[in-house]
Parts: sequence; structure tokens; C-alpha cells
Amino acid sequence: MDYTEILGALNEASLFDLHRLKSAIYQELLNPERIEAIKVKLKPGQQISYFDSTQNCQIDAIVIRSKKTLCLVEHIKDGERWNIPFYYINLGDVDTDIRPEKNQVGIPRSVLKVGDTVGFKNKEQIDIYGEVIRLNKKTATIQVDQQNQWRVSYGLLFPVLDGEQSEQKGIQELLPRIE
Repeated sequence: MDYTEILGALNEASLFDLHRLKSAIYQELLNPERIEAIKVKLKPGQQISYFDSTQNCQIDAIVIRSKKTLCLVEHIKDGERWNIPFYYINLGDVDTDIRPEKNQVGIPRSVLKVGDTVGFKNKEQIDIYGEVIRLNKKTATIQVDQQNQWRVSYGLLFPVLDGEQSEQKGIQELLPRIE
């Protein structure tokens, strides 16, 4: 599925239309037949990825065990264990990125991921650079150094390109370069 295209179509929907769709989608997420279809494909020790909406990115993990409605996984990066719903799991290796519209100011929340490197201008119009550590409702929390964090509106952010990060699939590949 092209999530960017779907979001474009949903921009035409009324708030009520979105609410109704949300209700229908949630019922499908809890459909026991769909859950069982995922459970039979999972084995303890299997490496998976799942989409974490709070970080807006995929997390690599190892399946520990399947429960009735949740799957216990261990994050590969930090070893933390989490119980996640089966509908979080991306077994089809689906591309979860959403691409921004051309000529868009700032970086939309739907595009930004925890871990992306971004920049913004402070009140003195000096460029500040840092890493996204949290996505809030109206702002992103940016860690600029060991002691300082900034909460910055999504409309004020711009992507940062650097040699090491250009090898990683991140925000810099999703936004057009502005010169």
C-alpha cells in the first residue's frame, strides 16, 4: 500500500468520515482470524520488525513468545522487552515511510522519525542541529547536545544531510534538497 497516496485521499474526508473509518479499521485489527493468521507465522527466536507509532518508525525485535492477543518481543537495539499487539508486526516487509508533499514547509509529523537528524533556526536565526528524541502533538523534542533539548514546531524543522547518515534510510532521503 502507498501510505502517502492513502493520506492524500483522506485529506478530502470529513472528520466524521475519518471517525467512521477508524472504527471499522479498529474492528478489523481485533479480528481473531486476522490475529491467528499472524500468530501461525511467528516462532520464538524469529527476527521481526514492527511499527511503533510513538517513534513513527519500525523497530527490529526478536519474538520471545506469542500470547492470546499480544506478542512478547525483545528489541535488538537495547534488549528491552515489550508486549505488542499482533497488528503492529510487519511480516510483509512493507515500506512504512510516508513521503512529504513537494514544496512543503518544515517536516510533517507523519514523516519525521525518532532518531532523525534535523536542524532549525533559533530566535537569533542561527542554525541549530540535533537528533529527534520524541514526537509530541505539535512539536518535536530535539537533543542538541548532552545538556540541551529544544521543543520545536514541525514547521520550523529542516532535514540535515551528512556523510554517515546519507547511507541510512532516513528523513534526508524523503525530502527534496533545498539550496
